[in-house]
Amino acid sequence: MKGTKSVTSDENKRLCIWLKRQRQEKGHTMRSLSEILGTPHSFIGKVENQERRLDVIEFVRYCQALDIDPIEGLKHVLAG
Repeated sequence: MKGTKSVTSDENKRLCIWLKRQRQEKGHTMRSLSEILGTPHSFIGKVENQERRLDVIEFVRYCQALDIDPIEGLKHVLAG
């Protein structure tokens, strides 16, 4: 992992795919989720397309907005 940017890491890719799937399963568009989070909808697109990474607090808020358990997301990332 030395020298690897976290935004392009395999772990971040798994997290982004998981978050996108969760959003879709909950019936949210990028725009509807962004309204809940109080962010521009481009924020959601950048996260899902791995152009932007979430810090821990943003990740927890993202999960809360989707009514999902952040621990499940971490387990998904760690499972590889």
